[in-house]
Amino acid sequence: MSVSQEIKSQLAKLLATEDLVVEHRQVQTAQFNVHTRVLTLPIWDKASGIVYDLLVGHEVGHALFTPDVDWRIDYNISPSIVNIVEDARIEKLMKRKYPGLSKTFYRGYAELADEDFFAIADEDISQMNLADRANIYFKIGNFVDCCFKTPEEKIIIQKISETETFEDVLIAAEELYKFCKQEQEQEKEKQDIPLSGNQDSSESEEEGDSAEQTFPTNSGSSSEESQQEPDDQSGDISEDGIQDSGGGETSEEIESKTADALAENLQDLVSNMAEDNVYVELPEVNLNTVVADVNEVYEYTSNWFQEHLTNFNENRESFFDIYEKEDNEYAKFKKQAQKEVNYLVKEFECRKAADAYSRSGVSRTGVLDTGKLHTYRYNEDLFKKVTTIADGKNHGLIFVLDWSGSMSKVLQDTVKQLFNLVWFCKKVNIPFEVYAFTNEWQKRIDGNHYLDLPHHYEKKEGLMKVSSEFAMVNILSGRLKGRDLEKQMINVWRIATYFSSNWGTYYSIPDRLSLSGTPLNESLIALHQIIPQFKKNNSVQKVQCIILTDGEACSMGYHVEVQRRWESEPFMGNRSIPVWKGFLRDRKLGRTYTFGAGYSAFTKTMLTNLKEKFPNTNFIGIRVLEGRDANYFIGNNSENEIERQKVKESYRKNKSFTLKNTGYDAYFGIASSALSADTDFEVRDDATKGQIKSAFIKSLRGKKTNKKVLSEFISLVA
Repeated sequence: MSVSQEIKSQLAKLLATEDLVVEHRQVQTAQFNVHTRVLTLPIWDKASGIVYDLLVGHEVGHALFTPDVDWRIDYNISPSIVNIVEDARIEKLMKRKYPGLSKTFYRGYAELADEDFFAIADEDISQMNLADRANIYFKIGNFVDCCFKTPEEKIIIQKISETETFEDVLIAAEELYKFCKQEQEQEKEKQDIPLSGNQDSSESEEEGDSAEQTFPTNSGSSSEESQQEPDDQSGDISEDGIQDSGGGETSEEIESKTADALAENLQDLVSNMAEDNVYVELPEVNLNTVVADVNEVYEYTSNWFQEHLTNFNENRESFFDIYEKEDNEYAKFKKQAQKEVNYLVKEFECRKAADAYSRSGVSRTGVLDTGKLHTYRYNEDLFKKVTTIADGKNHGLIFVLDWSGSMSKVLQDTVKQLFNLVWFCKKVNIPFEVYAFTNEWQKRIDGNHYLDLPHHYEKKEGLMKVSSEFAMVNILSGRLKGRDLEKQMINVWRIATYFSSNWGTYYSIPDRLSLSGTPLNESLIALHQIIPQFKKNNSVQKVQCIILTDGEACSMGYHVEVQRRWESEPFMGNRSIPVWKGFLRDRKLGRTYTFGAGYSAFTKTMLTNLKEKFPNTNFIGIRVLEGRDANYFIGNNSENEIERQKVKESYRKNKSFTLKNTGYDAYFGIASSALSADTDFEVRDDATKGQIKSAFIKSLRGKKTNKKVLSEFISLVA
């Protein structure tokens, strides 16, 4: 029977009433680390749902009630004996805390008893030692007759059933251990005496049976029992929550056959799949090394273009402005774009005003309104009123621009959309930052060698790998002065034109701003630090994060410590996160996410975690599509065929669409042809009626497409 590991993990967290870290791994026995609060569960894929719940409930009982103490200093008891007593206590406490678990434990143990997990079908229970009989009594005593021979045995069982604290457990376990030890020694003595003494011994046993007394069924204890060798310094708890160093007597140690049988049979429920689950966490990157400050980027870019222009004209007789064509196109675009920018501003202000009005309140002042005094006979409300409008929220926008090679053909059209939003921010006085993610910025060359790349974080096992080449280049910012911002926007325009024109320009572009791979997922990791810093620096309450990308990023690896035979110290290596068996773990949220298969699924998981980490932030995706890319993109991000056809129809009709189930709050797809088209109504003086009509329709179509997308965008931002 297939069991959802995610559901069982949530069950464990709910029962524990804390955000335990729950891991399902390819291990034979369950473990709980009291230091790290990590509960490791085997992948019991052959267990039924009720048995799975029993085992989870049992392990959570240890997480809640078994303390992290080294009892072996003061007690010389076999750990298996302590396990049996502690199991009885923690399951009693779990049933007391969650009465509904009583039915779960009852049905679960009934199933284990039916399948003879304790291996007692061919055994005479009455001949087992007291530890085994106690284990049977407290676990499956409802389904198996279990007798206690002497009053001394009954007293010990009663003490076990009455344990409330771990100190009580140790006291009862010590008595049980001593009794079993005494039984063992007596049995050994019997083996050493002549046969003539056996008759008396048998008669003694019969007398003990005659003194049998009935006990009420106690709230038993669940889960597997096994004696496990511990890690000396790991702080791990065995599957039953008891620390075991293998101390005490070994040659004559008390054994629990039923506990060993249960542990062995439970191992048969564990998945035998070759691939283990992998749990990874996000590193906390150092923004001082990841982010290239806008002032540094502006200075570097401006100096490059100035030096390039100087070098180009150094041996020429007359000066030639190699940027003139591109700069003129920028000026033309800026003029045309003001209509869309003004439309954005109008929509934003209207929505802000409507929101403020909806949150306004009217209250009386206590001052008479003299203009209403003549209505005193039929109007009781003669006081002046005042309308109080709640303060609006401060807004801030973070833009993340894909600076990868796959964006080259649509980079200029994407930059056009970005510039519209930047000018909008400037007009409404909203703080903003624009970051381009790349793997090229850090690669500064000294002679024939790259300079040392920075370490963005301390590498640890289980952390996702972020390459030292990765950088968030702060290409634009509201912190730049007006003239500097304008100049930097021209610099970015030149670079985007260079790539979109297939390098058909008179100039080249700065080396460190070349297009690279697609570290989109790395940029989402960096946003975990960028967003709170942005909110703090700008004192904003509401942040919008706009990601302009083609959406196709490679999955990531994670750090793993390996011991290579030719080295004395462990080596921190890297491995790929496996498909379907890889999980993102967020300890602060107490959440675990499945990565799934495919690039889009991986990024969706990263976005989902980011959204849950910052619930008051909207994450909006914008993708400019060229030609047949639309069909691939829609097919890759639609949940089903019905949605796929609906989105395709919207794209054919409007040259745009909006996707809602991709990890973003909204993911806008826009045809590059719609953005690059001239929306001005311009015709020649000698144009015919047909040409005028065609130009008018074209102008309206372009405006309609842009306004539809911009209106949806503002509805999310305002």
